[in-house]
Formats: sequence, C-alpha cells, structure tokens
Amino acid sequence: MAAIISEDTKEQIRAASPIVEVIGAYVGPMKKAGANFVALCPFHREKSPSFNVNPARESYYCFGCHAGGDVFNFVQQYENITFIEALRRLAERAHIPLEFSDDPEAGKRRHLKETLFEIHEQIARRWQGVLRNEAGGANARDYLAQRGVPDEAIERFRLGCAPDEWEDTVNWARGRDYPIDLMVSSGLVIERDQGDGCYDRFRGRLMFPIMDEQGRVIAFSGRILDPEAKTAKYVNSPETPLFTKGRVMYGLDKARRPIADAGFSIVCEGQLDLIRCHIAGVENVVAPQGTALTPDHARILKRYANEVVLCFDSDNAGQQAAVKAIEVLAPAGLSVRVVQVPQPHDPDSFIREFGTERFQSIIGEAPEYFAFLLQRLNSTNDPTSDRGRRAILEEMHARLGIAGDAVLRDTWVRKLSAQFGVSAQAVSTEFSKLDRQRRQQPRAERNERNRGPETFPDEESEPNEPEETISKQEDWLLKLFFQLAATDDGCLDETNLEWLESPTIQHIISTHMEARSSGSWDGKTPMFDRFEHASEKSLIAKSVTEQRPIPKMAEQYRQILDSLRDGYLYRTLPIRIKHPATAEEDRAKYLAQYLELKKRAGKKPDREIRDRS
Repeated sequence: MAAIISEDTKEQIRAASPIVEVIGAYVGPMKKAGANFVALCPFHREKSPSFNVNPARESYYCFGCHAGGDVFNFVQQYENITFIEALRRLAERAHIPLEFSDDPEAGKRRHLKETLFEIHEQIARRWQGVLRNEAGGANARDYLAQRGVPDEAIERFRLGCAPDEWEDTVNWARGRDYPIDLMVSSGLVIERDQGDGCYDRFRGRLMFPIMDEQGRVIAFSGRILDPEAKTAKYVNSPETPLFTKGRVMYGLDKARRPIADAGFSIVCEGQLDLIRCHIAGVENVVAPQGTALTPDHARILKRYANEVVLCFDSDNAGQQAAVKAIEVLAPAGLSVRVVQVPQPHDPDSFIREFGTERFQSIIGEAPEYFAFLLQRLNSTNDPTSDRGRRAILEEMHARLGIAGDAVLRDTWVRKLSAQFGVSAQAVSTEFSKLDRQRRQQPRAERNERNRGPETFPDEESEPNEPEETISKQEDWLLKLFFQLAATDDGCLDETNLEWLESPTIQHIISTHMEARSSGSWDGKTPMFDRFEHASEKSLIAKSVTEQRPIPKMAEQYRQILDSLRDGYLYRTLPIRIKHPATAEEDRAKYLAQYLELKKRAGKKPDREIRDRS
C-alpha cells in the first residue's frame, strides 16, 4: 500500500513554507519587481535575472529556462529529490509532523529521530564549551593553534573537544534524564562487554560535528590529540537512525550554494583539508565521511553540479582512491578531473605554504580523469615494453567501459595510438577483443573487477515528452483563466474544453475547473501537485507569474472562447456533413452553421460543401 499524505497536511506545510522565504534561503536575497521577486535563475547560467517568484500565487517561473512550479517543486528540482523527500524537508523545516497513513510506527520513529537530533545538538554545544573555556580543552586549543585554524573557522564548523574521561557523556545524559539505551542508539556511548553500564565513545578528542544538508548535527568525528596514544587516529559515530556514512558528505550544508555557483564540486579526504579550503575562500569543497565514495555520494553531488574535482592526498593510497572513484562517479553522469597536490602536501599544508591563489591555480589546471589515469599508468608500468603496454591498454579499456561514453572512448583510442606509435585501428581492434572477453565473463566476475554497479536508476526519471505547440490564443486563455478564477468570474463556466486544441491546456483547465466545482480549489494558488509532468507545471507557473496588466479580462476571455469555438466548428463541421451516418436533418443543420461561419469570415466553402448546398 502506498504511503498517503492528506491534502490538509500538504496545505499546512505549504502555508508554513512561504515561497519567497524558502527560495531566498537557496538563491540569496531577491529583488522586488512589482508583485514579483526576481533573481538569477538557480537552474541555468544567466547574467540578468529572469527567475520570478510570485508570493501571491506561491509560484516561481524562469523566463529563460522555463522551470516553474510551487514551493514543493522548487525544493524537488533544486535538490534533485522526490516529491515525498521535498515534502519531508519542508515539513522538518516547519516542525510539522509528517506521518503516513499506512505506517502506524511512523510516530515512534519520528519521535526517536527528533530526540536524537536534540541529543546531538546539545552534546555538540557541550563540547564547544569545553573547547572554548575548560581546562580539558587546552590540548585541542593548542593543536588548532598549531594547525593555524582561526577562531572564525572553529565557530563556523562548531569544533569541540570531548573531555578525556570515561563517563563524561554518560553522566551528562543522566543529568538530563536521557535513557541509557537511547544514548547507545545515538552512538555516543558504548555498552561494556563485561559488567553493567556504559562508557563514552569519544574521549580526549578534537570533535568535528557532522551535519546533514539542512545543517543539523547527526554524528561526530573525533581526532586523537595524544600522539602517543595506542588507538585509532580518528573515531567516527557508528551508523544510527540519523547517520549512514555512505550517504553523508562532510561540509555539504555549507558547500551546496558554492558548488552550484562554481559549476563543480571539489572532493577532498579530511575535515581539516576541507576547513582550510573554506576559510581560504574555496567553499565548493566536501569530503566523504570516513569511507570511499559511494553511489549515494555521487547522486548527492549530481544534484548541485555535473563535474567533480578529486583532491585527494598525494600518497599512493590517495591516488589509488582517485583512480577507483570513476566507478561510482561516471555512472551517475558526472565528469571527473583529478588534482595532484605536489608531494608531500595535502590541501591543508599546500594552502598554508603557498596560498589560496596557487591552490586555485592547480584546481583550474587539474587534468581530466583519463589524462590523470594514463599518466599514472605510465608511471607504474613500462610503456615501452609489451607487458607494460598491455597493462595500460587493459586498464584504460576497463575504466572507459565504466564511463560508457563512445566519444570519450574514441578520443582515448586515438591518444593511446599516438603514445604507442600504432594506428588507431590497432588500438580499436584490441579494445574490441577485450569487449568480447568481458562479455564472455560471468556477470559476478565482471562486477568483481569493476567494483561498481553498472547502472544507477534515476528515481525521478520520466519518459520523454513530445513537444507540443500551443497557440497564442490558448496560451493567453490560460493566463486569463487563472486571473478570473481568483475573482470567481462566471464566464469560466462558459468554457467548453472540446474547443481547445492543446491536450495540455485542456488537462490543466479541466483539473482546476473540477476542483473549483467541488470546492477543493479557491481559485488562487494553482494546484501544481495535481500534475505529473514538468511541462505542465512550467506552463501553469508561466501563466500565473508573468506580470502584465490585463484590461477587460472577462470580455477578452469570451472573445477567445468565441474564436476557439469557431475554429473547432471549422474543423469538425465538414467531417459531420460528409459522414455517411449523419441524418439528413442534422446534415442540413451542420451545413447551415458551416456556411454562416464561412460567410462571417468572408471565405468560400470548399467545392464539395458548395455542391451539397
């Protein structure tokens, strides 16, 4: 059974999500222009603003790229998420419970998550206080000073320090009446293997709060401060109801807008690398949270830009991670470049030594993935030997296969032929042999070699819609329809949908007319959620957003209806007149109507009709 959200709940969320306020949080301040607000469109590049938001109709429309809809559609399109996910985000923003009618346990799960959010927020503040003011935070303060992390960055990224005690968090939770089993679920404390009780997961560590895309604390990463300690350098929160490490990018809550503005994201390895980039003014940077890049990471990055620049450490492990990243990034439709930070540096040390400008320069000069890959293969194999050439050829073939781009493959066939001093046909022939060998392998073996899924289904994909030509008359009729609906004008009842040629306009008007008749639509805010296709939502948004004074609206509406009626009769009367099943009495009536239409239009009827008359 599909999850159902009531119309009342949707309207409650809509009412609590003013479209100007919500969109402004994504695109920044908008300029007032008449009844609208305007800004540069977040969905395509432009120099002058064509993106309009109409608060009265709770809609947006871009006259450049034709994106349009309501507040739900905006979040869905901007974040590249499903409608239900957009609804959930706006509900969470407005603190409105979102429960599904087919899930009696939803309330319990929601309460658990809300309590875990509360716990994570409060413990983050606790650890911030330790870092700022307490003696137990002295080592962390010294470490940050040594690394040149300014106070501004400490506050912006909410860094903290977990005291070097076994039960500080356990006692903190007791003092606030949080049940110990809830603290175990949060991942902040661990049950003892022997005996009763629990102890703190994070002790004596510099704490990095991990945020979700909405800026809420959902987990932590802790760095050890004692270099002599016999323990892991970093400890991360385990997976919890709030946190799945393969679906979270550190810093994304702060990097979303900069990524969209820059047109690409930079992916680095560590939190301090990321913080250094941000405070240096390079803010389109994120980091995977204690794991290799995953398909979910790729889909998240794809929401904001089509290109990823990998900026991993210069050691062998970092470079090998860059090589493997194509396996999840390319199937998601992302272009990839790879920065090679000169050894022995990482992004943090490189920026501190050489400055932001040099770092931005190496980002700009970063080679495309396959240029980087070939360079690395040439350094790890002897390209002058038969064995080395074979290894290079096989690895390039495998990675190009993952990318799945015929043009890219042909380009690198030519480049490999130039490097080896052979014809492109020879390289292409070898690639074809490798294709056949791969097809003959069992699927499990192929997947083991590629270490990545071959496809990434798009949750929101919809079939290509054929473009529909809509007449200027019907386009204008739709604008008038929405204007008149808000005034409850009786002329709308004269609309005969058969007179319209556009199926899209017919569907939009009939849907709203039916809702208006049943009392479920007040004629003001269009019902975007009743329509599946983006083209319909765009057309509605354009109709209600465009600013132009319209005199004598009802008169214009009736005139267009008259014209559309005549056009409909011109198209259909000859068919009725000529149809052999038409009764003679009806035929005479249709003929008289047709001749009158022709007479008014000053046109002669076609010969067959004249003969009948």
